[in-house]
Amino acid sequence: MVSGMTTDTTTTTTTPAVDTSVVDAYLATWNETDPAARAELIERSLGADLWYRDPMLEADGLEAYDAMIAAVQAQFPGLVMRRTSDVDAHRDLVRFTWALDAPGAEPTIAGLDVAKFDADGRLHRIIGFVGEDVPGR
Repeated sequence: MVSGMTTDTTTTTTTPAVDTSVVDAYLATWNETDPAARAELIERSLGADLWYRDPMLEADGLEAYDAMIAAVQAQFPGLVMRRTSDVDAHRDLVRFTWALDAPGAEPTIAGLDVAKFDADGRLHRIIGFVGEDVPGR
């Protein structure tokens, strides 16, 4: 028997209300090309001990994340990151799908992020999954 698990079969469908503004501010960091404006979005949405991983990129800390975003923008100029699903949440975790594309075009890349909020309500652990086989797509 696993400690802490219950055998209660009562189904609960209540998902905590999620303030999507933090998730949307995080996604906006991918689109903001002005370094000062991007720094404000990063400060508003991401925790100081940020840990970001996806199949192609990684960043530990806010400075590394900012440099990563600048490099992606240089490689894919004009592409826009957008959320393509509602934000699903439980406890301090969220998940949502996204796409990176030119406005009005088919996505260049799409995926799903799973993220964890810190005690201050900012995302501080973000794990991205990329590809057409992402659940919910």
